[in-house]
Amino acid sequence: MENTYILTLSCPDRPGIVHAVSGLLLARGDNIEEAQQFNDHATGLFFMRVQFARPPAAAPAPGSDLAGALAELAARFDMRYALHPAGQAMRSVIFVSREGHCLNDLLFRWKSGLLNIDVRAIISNHRDFYQLAASYGVPFHHLPPVRGDKAKAEARQLEVIESEQAELVVLARYMQILSNDMCAKLAGRAINIHHSFLPSFKGAKPYSQAHERGVKLIGATAHYVTAELDEGPIIEQAVARVDHTHEVEDLAAAGRDTESQVLARAVKWVSERRVLLNGHKTVVFQ
Repeated sequence: MENTYILTLSCPDRPGIVHAVSGLLLARGDNIEEAQQFNDHATGLFFMRVQFARPPAAAPAPGSDLAGALAELAARFDMRYALHPAGQAMRSVIFVSREGHCLNDLLFRWKSGLLNIDVRAIISNHRDFYQLAASYGVPFHHLPPVRGDKAKAEARQLEVIESEQAELVVLARYMQILSNDMCAKLAGRAINIHHSFLPSFKGAKPYSQAHERGVKLIGATAHYVTAELDEGPIIEQAVARVDHTHEVEDLAAAGRDTESQVLARAVKWVSERRVLLNGHKTVVFQ
């Protein structure tokens, strides 16, 4: 991925955007390797993701001429954009409580080279997974909530996030509700995973409730974190079929597998700059 870059952008839709972007890159001698776009007719917005490579004889990184050209393009089309090296792993911090299936899955995929992330730290309100973190060489921070002073605990968490310059915060079954202030500070860079029984089966034992109701599908949802609990823009969802022969433990096991897979896909797409926010929704260029 050396000398390969990813440009993402969004702006009000109008003729000539694709031509302007591709023409700019062509004029520089860059080679477009992948391009995807989406016109949201409901909002009138246009979204685009372009992966392009610099020619071998060119400089290893886009020069100031590209920065200036993009700034001019952004002003012309009222555009928001971001440019990143494609091979640059996204610095990440993972939050977890006492259910470690998603954490274990993410760490394994990361070390196996399946996720373009760089796990800089693990934060937990329990000590259960400090040995797992150590086995992967990841710093483990035990930061339990301070009784009566949630802000103090979250301030310590933010210190870790900012010191690691994390672009992504993953709540991998972190069973604490973040304050509105924390959600605001992590807006657009924190994602969460939960079972898809919400809002039908709220509380600590959703699989028991689901078993009592005889559900035929269980699932999971990965979404961005917002102050509205479990109401953030959805990135990925999946379901698994179950039937009357499944006990509560069977439902929970299937749920863990589904949660791990859904969260892994969400992290992969976010780290590859494939997810763009579109109000209360997302655009996911797979």
